[in-house]
Amino acid sequence: MSLTFTIDPSESSFFTQPKPKSLMLNKNISPQFLRELSSTGRFRSHTAGYCQGFIQANLVVLAKAYADDFEQFCVKNPKPCPLLEKIGPGAYHSVKLAKGADIRTTIPKYKVFINGQPTQETDHMLKFYQRDQVFFLIGCSYSFENILLKAGIELRHISEGKNVSMFNTNIKLDSQGPFNGNMVVSMRPIKEDRVNEAIALTGRFPKMHGSPVHVGTPEAIGINNINKADYGENVRIHEHEVPLFWACGVTPQNILLNAKITIAITHSPGFMFVSDLKDEDYLEYNL
Repeated sequence: MSLTFTIDPSESSFFTQPKPKSLMLNKNISPQFLRELSSTGRFRSHTAGYCQGFIQANLVVLAKAYADDFEQFCVKNPKPCPLLEKIGPGAYHSVKLAKGADIRTTIPKYKVFINGQPTQETDHMLKFYQRDQVFFLIGCSYSFENILLKAGIELRHISEGKNVSMFNTNIKLDSQGPFNGNMVVSMRPIKEDRVNEAIALTGRFPKMHGSPVHVGTPEAIGINNINKADYGENVRIHEHEVPLFWACGVTPQNILLNAKITIAITHSPGFMFVSDLKDEDYLEYNL
């Protein structure tokens, strides 16, 4: 099936401007500045470790015809798909997470699915935008990392300057309409004597995937090679460390492979929407 996309004339200058070089940045920049740099093509990195203390979010963009089913899929599967904000159709600016932010341009890298196949990655999604599209922003585990770092728990992907390791699993999800499949997880190696603490701390963020869905024994959830990530980057696991697996917001991208809908757009794994809200806004004390 061939697809035709119409560009709003008011946005046509975006495509004729020269693309600036990506910048090396201090990771403690503000979310507003990071989004500004992303929207102008000057920030194209994964967002792990950036804007610590601020909520990050996964993205799924679907035509209105699929929006109700996908929203219900999120309700049925809150661990991998905790819904933070729904925008549209006919709108594409955040109201809750970062008021006024254009979701079509403020993520460093997007992934485009055509008929269920990932066809390309792009630094904006303007040429794929259609007025009937609905934007879903979903909780991200990067959002609970600040509390772990403050507790002195090392996060290997951050200390190695990498994207987090993510894996496909055999964990089945509840289906809804065309959306069905297995969970994707993110993995962080944690020292044996800090595992219980890491579980407890992340459990205070249910809207950011909460506590791990699995601890140790990756083979038990269908991961045959812990040193070969399906998404993100590989990290070292040291002696006396245990791999912990959290539900991951890349799960919808795995689900889209099965759904085979005409067009869908997501963030590229690890390249998140960075919001203006802080982790403490989602911290729950009475769990």
